[in-house]
Amino acid sequence: MKISCITVGKIKEKYLTDAVREYEKRLSRYCRLEITELADEKTPDGASPAEEAAIREREGDRILKAVKEDAYVIALAIEGKMLDSVELSRKIENLGTSGISHITFVIGGSLGLSPAVMKRADYALSFSKMTFPHQLMRVILLEQIYRSFRIMKHEPYHK
Repeated sequence: MKISCITVGKIKEKYLTDAVREYEKRLSRYCRLEITELADEKTPDGASPAEEAAIREREGDRILKAVKEDAYVIALAIEGKMLDSVELSRKIENLGTSGISHITFVIGGSLGLSPAVMKRADYALSFSKMTFPHQLMRVILLEQIYRSFRIMKHEPYHK
């Protein structure tokens, strides 16, 4: 199975970069992982709702260009469905057994995802009602994907 992560913004902190590399290494046993970093838009202080919408649209256009036609797209969004780790594992496993060979997870920028990206998404997933920095969210997502594969393979993993 191929897992792609499309993320808006770059990771600047070394400790987060190290964590991403560690999960990339761990996941290499289970899937082909591809991470695509897209440029984020600078949001001026006091941006109007129209300016924020325009920023989301520009970031959304870049995201949609990066999404492969055959991918099953899971958008990370606060308004998405919350799953526990076992449910996420089952979701990924069920997609694979139903013939889906490419899953793309999308992490938006600081203002979230555009309506066009949400429309393209096949599923909206929420990790929490809280907002997380997109750099940290990448680490959390990779850890949960890794945990999902461990669960699928009935391999031990701390709880």
